[in-house]
Amino acid sequence: MAAPARAKLGIIAGGGALPGLLVSACQAANRDHYVLGLSGFADNAVLPRPADSWIKLGEVGKGFESLRSAGVAEVVMAGAVQRPKFSELITDFKGAAMLARIAGRAALGDDSLLSAVVGEIESEGFKVVGADSILFELLAPAGVMGRHVVGVHRHDIETGFAAAKAHGKADVGQAVVVKDGKVVATEAADGTDAMLGRVKGGVLVKVKKPQQERRVDLPTVGPTTIKNAIAAGLSGIAVEAGHTFMLDRARMVAMADEAGLFIVGVTDGAH
Repeated sequence: MAAPARAKLGIIAGGGALPGLLVSACQAANRDHYVLGLSGFADNAVLPRPADSWIKLGEVGKGFESLRSAGVAEVVMAGAVQRPKFSELITDFKGAAMLARIAGRAALGDDSLLSAVVGEIESEGFKVVGADSILFELLAPAGVMGRHVVGVHRHDIETGFAAAKAHGKADVGQAVVVKDGKVVATEAADGTDAMLGRVKGGVLVKVKKPQQERRVDLPTVGPTTIKNAIAAGLSGIAVEAGHTFMLDRARMVAMADEAGLFIVGVTDGAH
């Protein structure tokens, strides 16, 4: 008996590699899908095929209409999107109504805001799914990856894991840098890469926020993270196993091995 057909997937695509990986996964599984690109963030050049349609961030009604007309039942949000200034956001009618409903959360952190957006999408009759339910093989495994071991940096990882969880609980960011047992940098709204540009030496620790809406904005690292970690003179990178996307893990490990960095997946601050 043939397996039941999967519901048509709508991919709301932001920037970076993740939306394209979702498209490729759908193509490989012969799953019907529709790509709704966010103007200014998604890029056809890094997608396996062009987006089916485009919207600006405030064009909520247009986006829902596009997804519904395409027969989409499940929606996944993926890719980097810079948080807009709501005072400068141009919306359509439905977007303005949605913005009014979530305005109270707009002053809070990203996770609270994203949870509100998920609720709005589901109120329109779509089921929101996590990218990890499709790209589960990209989640970081537990343990050391590559040639270089944690060694004397075990305490920095334990300190960083606890500090990053506390930082995330405040719904500010997902990452910290620890050096010699002290937190020397915390991730702000400008992201992990920008934080790495402000430090020299230490260990990067990146984790899922304790209260995070898992279906959106899971921690993500990739070759660019390694490049910036090398430039910052870091000793290694620790990510939360099972809760962090690793984009092109083989290349990440190869880069880290060559540069002398360790990469480790942790569950409780220890490798």
